[in-house]
Amino acid sequence: MILFQVTWALCRFAMGAALQSRLGALGIVALSMFLIGIRVRHNGLAVGAAVVLVLMMTQA
Repeated sequence: MILFQVTWALCRFAMGAALQSRLGALGIVALSMFLIGIRVRHNGLAVGAAVVLVLMMTQA
């Protein structure tokens, strides 16, 4: 269980660093909204943030 949590934290850090280098602070906010939406099981927030994130990545 600890290994999973450490791996998950490292993946989130790596995704955040990659997004910040390409998209800046707005990418980090979209990624955070996506992860929070998944965590609290709020599908609308997670899907909306994922769509915004994908659109931003295609434009970058």
